[in-house]
Amino acid sequence: MAKLAINVDHVATVRQARGITEPDPVTAAGICELAGAAGIVIHLREDRRHIQDRDVYLLRETIKTKMNLEMGANDEIIKIALEVQPDLVTLVPEKREELTTEGGLDVDAQLTRIASVVEQMGKDNIPVSLFVDPEPRQLKAAAKAGAAFVELHTGRYCDALSEDEQAKEFAMIAEAAEEAVSLGLRVNAGHGLNYQNTAPIAALATIEELSIGHAIIARSVFTGLDQAVREMLAIVMRAESSL
Repeated sequence: MAKLAINVDHVATVRQARGITEPDPVTAAGICELAGAAGIVIHLREDRRHIQDRDVYLLRETIKTKMNLEMGANDEIIKIALEVQPDLVTLVPEKREELTTEGGLDVDAQLTRIASVVEQMGKDNIPVSLFVDPEPRQLKAAAKAGAAFVELHTGRYCDALSEDEQAKEFAMIAEAAEEAVSLGLRVNAGHGLNYQNTAPIAALATIEELSIGHAIIARSVFTGLDQAVREMLAIVMRAESSL
């Protein structure tokens, strides 16, 4: 069954909007774990627009499940990752002007640099996942770079404007997951998943973990964070039982 990891970045987004101390993503992570989350995801961006260094170090001390640190291949952030020792590092593309991550990492075009980061992390026994579009070229490059995981970018599937378009994007994700496994990669998935579109992705036997943040944090405004996590976890578990 696919596991559910919760991204708490947008709790920090609300905090940073006022430049104060609440709401605290560290507290949010604890609530998510108590509600059944199998892991916590945070993205320490170069511009520190939401998660701060303080959050990373405190979360490393308090997370009881698994810490997935999303990051760009930036020397300053690499140094922090090596100090903090997360359970998983996920390399993502990062542009200062974007509102959120807009697409997968072009591993093929940056193979030497990414392979170097993977090697650095590997020396400290930190596995690396690469956030990629569901494309064969990127999967092959990820395997060549030495990554342990890929996280398939589900954004195009989630943003599809018609059922036919969504079905096409879903098929690409399913095929990419199969190919990734055949290349010796483990597979996660995420970006844009919500309470309406998660079930089909969760039902794919090749996918080990889903990373979901914005939809859950948005729903928590109305239901509370504990309930929002439990409702998404129920969707993931029902998807498995329906196979």
